[in-house]
Amino acid sequence: MKIAFSPCPNDTFIFHAWVHGLIPGAPKLDVTYVDIDITNRLAASFNGPDVVKISCAALPWVLSEYALLPCGGALGRGCGPLVLTSNRAGSTNGPAVLAGRRVAVPSERSTAYLLFRLWATQHVPGGVGKIVILPFHEIMPAVRDGLVDAGLVIHEARFTYPSYGLTLLADLGSWWEADTNLPLPLGAIIARRSLDLPAIAGWIRASVEYAWAHPEASQEYVLSHAQELSPEVVKAHIKLYVNEFTVDLGETGYEAVTTLLSRASQEGLVPKVDLAALRI
Repeated sequence: MKIAFSPCPNDTFIFHAWVHGLIPGAPKLDVTYVDIDITNRLAASFNGPDVVKISCAALPWVLSEYALLPCGGALGRGCGPLVLTSNRAGSTNGPAVLAGRRVAVPSERSTAYLLFRLWATQHVPGGVGKIVILPFHEIMPAVRDGLVDAGLVIHEARFTYPSYGLTLLADLGSWWEADTNLPLPLGAIIARRSLDLPAIAGWIRASVEYAWAHPEASQEYVLSHAQELSPEVVKAHIKLYVNEFTVDLGETGYEAVTTLLSRASQEGLVPKVDLAALRI
């Protein structure tokens, strides 16, 4: 079975047991490790993987071929994208400083970017300037070096941005939670509708439960894909992004996903979604 997910610690932690043949009855996986921007495009392609991790914001473009699985994704509180600037950008002036500026984002179909657009509509008079797409690990250096005026960052950048001399302009997760009282839906696991979806969901749940029961078993695998992050940052990353919603979205998780996509479609940012199609 072909699968694609990011090399980020939460994904490798979740899938370690399945990748290494530790889940009884689960098929062998042929894994592609790629950035979320690539997985979003792979899922929208004609010959995408059987199972793939994508941004929740990319769901409207893939639901005809893929189903959202109720486990394995990334939702939570206190884990939202950050808008960062360098000190020279004058971030003390608030969000208005972004008007007409160049902003680096990790993907045009990422949840982070969708959330940024919803936020900017309310907080940046006249809108931002040019959007520059960069792999997420290149965004902070680009802001630091003045190649862009601000950056939208995700994942472990939440823990490491001070080391780049950058300033937090906005925590979009905090804004979302205050506005909706819901967790932020960042990433989703999807599978082709032609497959045995309940079985795949069961294998993913088993892999998550194995990871929690044997956290030391995945350490070498996770660190080998973690782009030289320290073990402390990797542990914090996993603790933040692997939680109760990873095992089961539940009603609250589904409400978070439908609220995000409904708001985005009302603003004309994504195609309208048949919300019933989000459940298997």
